[in-house]
Amino acid sequence: MPSYLDPNNSKPVTVMPFEYGILIFGFIIGFYMAWNIGANDVANSMASAVGAKAITLRQAIFIAGILNVVGAVFIGSHVTDTLRKGIIAPHIMEDPQLALIGALSALLAAALWVSFATWKSLPVSTTHSIVGAMIGFGLVAGGFSVINWGSLGTVVLSWIVSPLFAMAIAYTLFKIIVWAILSRQEAEVWALRLTPVFIGMAVFIVILSFLFKTPLGKTFSMDSKTAISFSLALAVIMGFLGKHLLKRRGKKRESEKEPESIFRMIQIGTSCYVALAQGANDVANAIGPLAVIYFLVRHGEAGGTVPVPVFLLLFGGVGIAAGIAMGGARVIETVGERITTLSNTRGYSVDFAAATTVLIASKLGLPVSTTHAAVGGVMGVGLARGLEAVNFGIIFKIMLYWVLTVPVSAVTCMLIFKLIQWII
Repeated sequence: MPSYLDPNNSKPVTVMPFEYGILIFGFIIGFYMAWNIGANDVANSMASAVGAKAITLRQAIFIAGILNVVGAVFIGSHVTDTLRKGIIAPHIMEDPQLALIGALSALLAAALWVSFATWKSLPVSTTHSIVGAMIGFGLVAGGFSVINWGSLGTVVLSWIVSPLFAMAIAYTLFKIIVWAILSRQEAEVWALRLTPVFIGMAVFIVILSFLFKTPLGKTFSMDSKTAISFSLALAVIMGFLGKHLLKRRGKKRESEKEPESIFRMIQIGTSCYVALAQGANDVANAIGPLAVIYFLVRHGEAGGTVPVPVFLLLFGGVGIAAGIAMGGARVIETVGERITTLSNTRGYSVDFAAATTVLIASKLGLPVSTTHAAVGGVMGVGLARGLEAVNFGIIFKIMLYWVLTVPVSAVTCMLIFKLIQWII
């Protein structure tokens, strides 16, 4: 029987053959989950840009793939919670074998649901898939008493908060753009004149998001006042610098003076930010449970958090990039084209609304989903043009899948858990 010294207590830790098998299977399922995250969640960053024709689908896949790997490796967290969102009681993880089977079951259950949703070309929350799977693990391993129903309530609340908040912001912002620019006779003049404002707004939200939302930003430990001041100063500088560059570009190409062309440049920037942040934040949905499995096999136990080696972050980032390249087109088409018709000004409003929603709600401690915020933003710009501009058939279908995410992932996890127990 193979064994080695645990560096924490210098005691020999025996590794059972089935643990090796679970670790190998965990790597396979972890990559599969990362693949599905890439295929489904790429729509959060690139759907509006592709739908507005700011970039082509091929360009979106290439850009998102690279930025997700960079975000996962260089900005992704090197520590993960063993219990996602505190959804089940900690004592469930005290039995190493039970924890191993539970983490693997949760990972596979979440991956299967996201894979099915991607096959149906519908966007779902990968975070909520993991949460649902962890609920299933808790129910089958400890019963109803180990579930933190308050945490589950916040997940349900996010189905309402995220899309409505983003919808309101996108609707309002697009109406402002129409009033300030698009409805005026010299629209291109007003677009260039107000460029510092709109570039500055986007930069302000992006910098604040990096300081508050990503794992890297949290290491700076900036207080809110300092972070806001720093972001505001950089936003002003980038706003006027952006105007100068766009003005020079417009002199060379007459078409670049058009309002939609000006917002096209800004929208590409915001889409790139969302892709980078997606790699940093969403890689934990695939690598978090895998890191728990890896740590349990290596050390025989796991506390409230476990370290995530860089090679696992790279592993997850590559998996996400592979999913973007091989399956990202399906959900991008749904969010970018099937809900409403997008232009560059509408796409900018969608990206700004989604990023702002995630940032503000996170700071307030409210549950959010970037997927839900992105869909809500698209609905908002659609409603700004009237009810007839929104495809409510596809909206209702998307919402149905949102509601099904937690219970389906939970039941699937319970079935997989029992099956693995029976095999072992």
